[in-house]
Amino acid sequence: MDNKTWERIKKYTELQGTSGQEVNIRQAFRQELSPLVDDIKQDGLGGVFGIKENPNVHAPRVMFAAHMDEVGFIVTQILPSGALKVEAIGGWNPTVVSSQRFTLFTAKGNYPVVSSSISPHLLRGHGGVPTLPKVEDILFDAGFVDRQEAQKFGVFPGDFIVPEVTTIMSANKKRVISKAWDNRFGLVTTLDALDALKDENTPNTLIMGANVQEEVGLRGAHGAVNLLKPDIFFAIDSSAADDIAGSEGRQGILDHGTLLRVFDPTVILPLRLKEFLLSVAEDNHIPYQYFVSKGGTDAAAAQSEHTGIPSVALGVASRYIHTHQTVWSIADYEAAKDFVIAIAKNLDETNLKTILGD
Repeated sequence: MDNKTWERIKKYTELQGTSGQEVNIRQAFRQELSPLVDDIKQDGLGGVFGIKENPNVHAPRVMFAAHMDEVGFIVTQILPSGALKVEAIGGWNPTVVSSQRFTLFTAKGNYPVVSSSISPHLLRGHGGVPTLPKVEDILFDAGFVDRQEAQKFGVFPGDFIVPEVTTIMSANKKRVISKAWDNRFGLVTTLDALDALKDENTPNTLIMGANVQEEVGLRGAHGAVNLLKPDIFFAIDSSAADDIAGSEGRQGILDHGTLLRVFDPTVILPLRLKEFLLSVAEDNHIPYQYFVSKGGTDAAAAQSEHTGIPSVALGVASRYIHTHQTVWSIADYEAAKDFVIAIAKNLDETNLKTILGD
């Protein structure tokens, strides 16, 4: 990995922006995206896409879409004590929420805040065994002495709370520990791929960018697809690895290459699209692994737009996604980036007709 990619990884994983509050991510991404494409389009919800035009009017419109947002929380109530009640934005396992650092974003400023927990001392006399909380029962503490002080600092319902983490390299320099690799992975991949393709004339009109609000129901992809009207759609996303206790019989193994998501509850990979992707991976010596997921991606939203769009998710497996600390493989990232570049170079009119054919 070169220094430019590493700086991008740190930049985008440390930036904070949950669903509906992607403004900081969008501004940074759009600034880097603009010099790499011929045109920029932004949909009504805030998704941003760059377009590399092809003079051939029959060239396929090939769309790669990451998503900007990460999981977080939104303030729903300020208690008399100054503590904050919240609702989750995106999926959280309640066991990983307590006693973590976050940033509270308000109209007057951004403030440090921590998620509450119960000291073991306070469990004495009550059996000593903590019960599993619900996310909405976990309070957030910014140190305000009461409700009035919180409001003086500009805190009100609707304010966003986002994890705060520094991105670091593992000791062996083979893996990275960060927040939000789901899905700042997609932003870095998009920018690195477009860097590699800057002087290339792809056999398609290439559309690459990022949606918003994926973590709360794939909301942003619908508008983006209707705006940009692709013939084929690739979601670039990070999926949950399940290999910490061993790889036998598991899905998503670190260092085993990019993911080819053949099935999830929302998308079945079209047969001829699978054949095309396998051919591209094999011809370009790109390591890949088959992946079956229990979750969905923006591919689910895209496939049902217009008259139906062949769609699939591509990406990497990452341990502990939707937490403060995700562990992921640099080798897998490189494989996924190379896969995106190779697809963009090979998806011409003939291959699209084969994918769409009977």
